[in-house]
Amino acid sequence: MTGGAGFIGSHLCEALRRRGERVVALDLLDDFYDPAVKRRNVAALARDCEFELVEGDIRDERLVDRVLGAGTDAVVHLAARAGVRPSIEQPLLYQDVNVRGTLVLLEAARRHNIRKFVFASSSSVYGNNRKVPFAETDSVDDPISPYAATKKAGELICHTYWHLYEIGISCLRFFTVYGPRQRPDLAIHKFARLIEAGKPIPVFGDGGMMRDFTYIDDIIDGVLRALDRCGGYHIYNLGNSSPVRLSGLIAALEEALGKKAVVQRLPLQPGDVERTYADLTISRAELGFEPKTDLRRGLARFVEWLRSEPRPT
Repeated sequence: MTGGAGFIGSHLCEALRRRGERVVALDLLDDFYDPAVKRRNVAALARDCEFELVEGDIRDERLVDRVLGAGTDAVVHLAARAGVRPSIEQPLLYQDVNVRGTLVLLEAARRHNIRKFVFASSSSVYGNNRKVPFAETDSVDDPISPYAATKKAGELICHTYWHLYEIGISCLRFFTVYGPRQRPDLAIHKFARLIEAGKPIPVFGDGGMMRDFTYIDDIIDGVLRALDRCGGYHIYNLGNSSPVRLSGLIAALEEALGKKAVVQRLPLQPGDVERTYADLTISRAELGFEPKTDLRRGLARFVEWLRSEPRPT
């Protein structure tokens, strides 16, 4: 697995170990956010002899070849340079990590005859699609950020390797994942910490932006289902199929925290999509995927975790 010490990756590592799978996690532990947070994510796993954390870069061809050549049955590729706004500032870095890094992994999978490859894509590939909910059959020819473009490029490269080498591919379009261990730069985590501290939260636009917030446990269930059924080339939406306005999210966070938010209004940011909304018709039919956690329960669990975490310095 790549990105195994991150938010989604660490939860997936735990789920795979509960199933009795041996897990090797390749993670750069870079400074996009505090590497100590990522090490905490896998601290319990580090004591497990059937889990191995390899610190390294997915662009390092020799390292990737060594890791995938050690009896690997399947690859779950979660590692990426994340975030829409930073991708506008560093588009070449995003292309190098997200596109070239994916190609390095696919090449190693081909050499070692690995038949299952799960690729973490993103709902951002839909751009500002006017048709809702977003379906996997919709056109994704209009990405509005370099990050989104790299994720579409990753899907296309995966398709090429399925076509040429018959590697089973599942591309998973994640819709705004949240829950314990969520990255600190993402809205729910960032807003919650600011509200707890009595500081203003930055709201870009009028609060009408909509997101399909999806709890981490539901995402992990979807990833496992896609991994188990990996064959051919498939794209799946993994979302909650219940979009919430940003103003509604803030109200739900206020309820979960028991505190009122101080809102700082700011202009809309380039690259941000207006809404996300997952059509789950294909995921339900082919994976049996069914999200079970509504926003209120998910936020309550997130806040419980947040208050148990060390405060950032």
